[in-house]
Amino acid sequence: MRVRGSSVPVKSMKYVVVTGGVLSGLGKGITTSSIGRLLKARGLKVTAVKIDPYVNVDAGTMNPFEHGEVFVLDDGGEVDQDLGNYERFLNVSTSRENNLTTGKVFKTVIDRERRGDYLGKTVQVIPHITTEIKEHVKRVASASGADVCLVEAGGTVGDIESAPFLEALRQLQLDEGRRSVAFVHTTLIPIMGAVGEQKTKPTQHSVMELRRVGIDPDMLVCRSTEVLEPKTKQKLALFCNVPVEAVISAPDARSIYEVPLLLEEQGVADWLVDRLGLRTHGRNLREWRAFVENIVQPHRGVVRIAVVGKYTDLHDSYVSIREAFVHAGAEASCKVEVKWVDSEALEGDVPTDEVFADVHGILVPGGFGPRGSEGKIRAVRHARERKVPYLGICFGFQLAVVEYARHVLGLADANSTELNPKTTAPVIDLLPGHTADEAKGATMRLGASEVRIADGTKARDLYGAPVVHERHRHRWEVNPSYISKIEHAGLRFSGRDPTGDLMEIAELPGHPYFVGTQFHPEFKSRPRHPAPVFRGLVAAALARRDGA
Repeated sequence: MRVRGSSVPVKSMKYVVVTGGVLSGLGKGITTSSIGRLLKARGLKVTAVKIDPYVNVDAGTMNPFEHGEVFVLDDGGEVDQDLGNYERFLNVSTSRENNLTTGKVFKTVIDRERRGDYLGKTVQVIPHITTEIKEHVKRVASASGADVCLVEAGGTVGDIESAPFLEALRQLQLDEGRRSVAFVHTTLIPIMGAVGEQKTKPTQHSVMELRRVGIDPDMLVCRSTEVLEPKTKQKLALFCNVPVEAVISAPDARSIYEVPLLLEEQGVADWLVDRLGLRTHGRNLREWRAFVENIVQPHRGVVRIAVVGKYTDLHDSYVSIREAFVHAGAEASCKVEVKWVDSEALEGDVPTDEVFADVHGILVPGGFGPRGSEGKIRAVRHARERKVPYLGICFGFQLAVVEYARHVLGLADANSTELNPKTTAPVIDLLPGHTADEAKGATMRLGASEVRIADGTKARDLYGAPVVHERHRHRWEVNPSYISKIEHAGLRFSGRDPTGDLMEIAELPGHPYFVGTQFHPEFKSRPRHPAPVFRGLVAAALARRDGA
């Protein structure tokens, strides 16, 4: 039996497991995504599972300072930001099942125990927890109809919380056979001393720790500031028991999208294809190379756009926005330089003309809570009154409505009830059926839903279609009681949900570019297919830069 479009029998699903050692932040997600990109370029269908060893059921309730951006999927799953990398590199849509956490695993097992599914047995980490991990990965792989399932094991080898997952992945190879499961270990090669000697000892110890739990790595992907020297590769091969051709150098790249090309030059995909006995269908990286070329050598110079938020000290809080700018910049053959502006700093007496003097566009992203909100409103007002290209996303869309109501409609107390429950002009209010004091996990409007775009609008020009599906993550909406007043004053709601009651897109006619979206367009931006509203913002910013 074969899955349609697959070159591999279902019973012979292949797995590439990516682990990490020495320290966190080495780029396991980019390594995983890059391997997937190379395998897909060879005609293989690829899916991916991200394992996160935290006890949260999902990433939905986590502060961005804790874990970076919460990435939202079509099905409403709130997941780790690495799934965003998978979707961007592989040009696929994943589901909440593609993200597995300790909380999700333990909740499933405990729910089964409470129902009596284990027939009175003592429920233990081995075999019950590890079996659930294995079966979850296998279910996702089988349901996808893929040839290869990538599995990224979050955390660092040696961490206590990662132990059950590594044990499950060891068992996965035992169950499926060595020919069906390959382990790729990402690690660090520091450079020490004035002579710049590349040190292999941290990697040796990391591999020893991995082998201690019963996993022998098949390939090493070695992060470093410089290309690995031949003698370093030889030493790693000898002490880590890995073929020298499977010791891969991963030096700092000019762009994360260049990493697949660096791995391709070293034969990573060919080695894995041979190791797993896969049948491939040529290779095609032509479009990807052209995309990367536009990133690293743009012909139209630099355009600078301010991102005004309250998590600007941690840029990972806005990963998808940053990448959407890369996609839009590559299409326009320019580099988008982001100027990070702390919205709280704008709440003081600092003149906005000084803050935004050197930018060609302004973006206010999503967010929650009152902290920094008045600074964001000042940024919106500056963009509207000074004719600076503006894009507001989710909270940035809502605050654009608040700003317009205050300074154009003359409703001085206009606000969102999230920020001021006692406002006399609640132009932004809670979604019907929601209350502010309920449990927070997955209680928002989440995931992809239909947006209908009016004819003769900028939004219609940008999207080129009357109906699109975009991803949401919010509780508050534009208050229907104020819609006609706002539109009569000049701000147009050019996108609505199918009922016509929920406002999705706002734009200001006569302004060079003033657009807000209740949804998060950055989550569906892809290389060579940038989010339309980002493409529009970059084009308008270029026009402003060039004085057009």
